[in-house]
Amino acid sequence: MKYYSLNQEAPKVSFKDAVIKGIAPDKGLYFPESITPLPDSFFSSIEDLSNQEIAFNAIHQFVSEEISNEKLRAILKNMLDFDFPVVAIEENIATLELFHGPTMAFKDVGARFMAQCLGHFSEGETTEVTVLVATSGDTGGAVANGFLGVKGVNVVILYPSGKVSDIQERQLTTLGQNITALEVDGTFDDCQKMVKTAFLDPTLLANLQLTSANSINVARWLPQLFYFLFAYKQAKSQGKEIVFSVPSGNFGNICAGIVAQKLGMPAKHFVAATNVNDTVPQFMKTGKYTPKPSTATISNAMDVGDPSNFIRIRHLFQDNFQKLSEHLSSFTFSDDETKQAMKAIYNTSNYIADPHGAVGYLGLKKYQENNPDVYGIFLETAHPVKFLDVVEETIPEKLAIPAQIKKVMNKEKKSIKIATYEGLKDFLMGNAGAKK
Repeated sequence: MKYYSLNQEAPKVSFKDAVIKGIAPDKGLYFPESITPLPDSFFSSIEDLSNQEIAFNAIHQFVSEEISNEKLRAILKNMLDFDFPVVAIEENIATLELFHGPTMAFKDVGARFMAQCLGHFSEGETTEVTVLVATSGDTGGAVANGFLGVKGVNVVILYPSGKVSDIQERQLTTLGQNITALEVDGTFDDCQKMVKTAFLDPTLLANLQLTSANSINVARWLPQLFYFLFAYKQAKSQGKEIVFSVPSGNFGNICAGIVAQKLGMPAKHFVAATNVNDTVPQFMKTGKYTPKPSTATISNAMDVGDPSNFIRIRHLFQDNFQKLSEHLSSFTFSDDETKQAMKAIYNTSNYIADPHGAVGYLGLKKYQENNPDVYGIFLETAHPVKFLDVVEETIPEKLAIPAQIKKVMNKEKKSIKIATYEGLKDFLMGNAGAKK
C-alpha cells in the first residue's frame, strides 16, 4: 500500500514515510492508493469479534507492508484497552461514548496508534523525530499522553491562549519530559497555519525530522474508523438503517467514518454537525468552499474555519457534489442552541452531554426530521467534565471529577508563549535538537 498526495505533485510513499513526513512536499495530504472493502462475512459476524480483531481487520491493508501482523496486534492491544459503549438516549437515538481513554477524549485512539507506530519506526534510528501539533482542545492532551516517554520522539504542541478549557490546558502543559507546550497569541487556525508553514520551511527541514500528530497525519486519522465499526457491532441488532452524527471541527473524525463505510460498513448516512464555524454547512448548500476565520464557541474543539480533512472527504467521492450530498449532510448550531440541547438531553434522559456531543445530537435530530425511522448515533467525543464550567452552568448537577482528570489538576502549568511563526521557528531551531 502506497500513499499519494492529494495535490498529485509528489512521489508516492510508504505508510512509514507518510507517517514520518506528515504532509507531502507539495503541501498535499497523504491518502491511501486504494480502499478494499472487507468481505460481507466480516460484517455479518461482527458481533462475534473482539474490538482488537475488528481493528486488526480494518487497518491491516493500510499498514501491513510496514508493520508485521504480530507487531500490529501488539500495538492494538496496547491502545484499545478501554470501552466504547453505545448508550441509548431516547427512541432511535443513542450516543457513542468515546471518552473512556486516558485523556477522556476520542483522540486517544488516533494519538496512541500514531505514537505506537512512530515508536516502532524509531527503533534503532539515531535521528530524533519532532512531532509538531496544533490543538483546538483535546488533540494536545491526547497526543501528549500518547507520546509521553516515547524514545526518539520530541513533541511540540501549539494551542491558542485562552481558547481551550482549563482541564484541556492542564492535560497538555503539565506532563514535562519530551512534551513542550507553546501558548500562541491567536486562534487555532493561527496555530494550524504555523504548523503547516513549518513543514514547508527549508531551514527547518534541513535540520529537523518534523512530523505532525494532527489528523492530517494518516496514522492519527485512519484509526478513528475503528470506533464506527465498534458502534456498528453494538447497533446492528436494532435492525434499522444507521446514521452517524459527528460533531465536526477539522473533519478527520467523520472522514474516518466514511472510510469505514467504504470498507463496507452498512451506514446509511453521515451528519457533520458544526457550531457557528459553518464553512462546510455553507459548502453543502452552495457547492462553494469559502474558508473563514474561526469564531470562539463553547464547543471549542470545533472552532475551525478551514477544516484540513474536508479535502479528503471530497476526494472519497471524486469531488462529485451530488455523490457527496447523498452520503453527507451538514448543519450548523449556535451556542444557545447547544445549551438548550444539553438541557433537553438532561431533562428527558438524565444524560449529561458535553457541548460537542450536544451539537452532534442537534445534527441528528435535524436529519431525523425528514428521516424519522433511522437509528441515529451521535458521537460524545469528550467527557463533560472537560468543559466543567459550561456544563455546570447549563444543567443543575455537580460533576464528579474522574481519576484521569484529578491527576493533572494540581500539577504546575508550563508553557512557552509565542505570537508569530518566527517565534515557533526560533524555538525549534534553538531548543528542539536542531543542528546549527
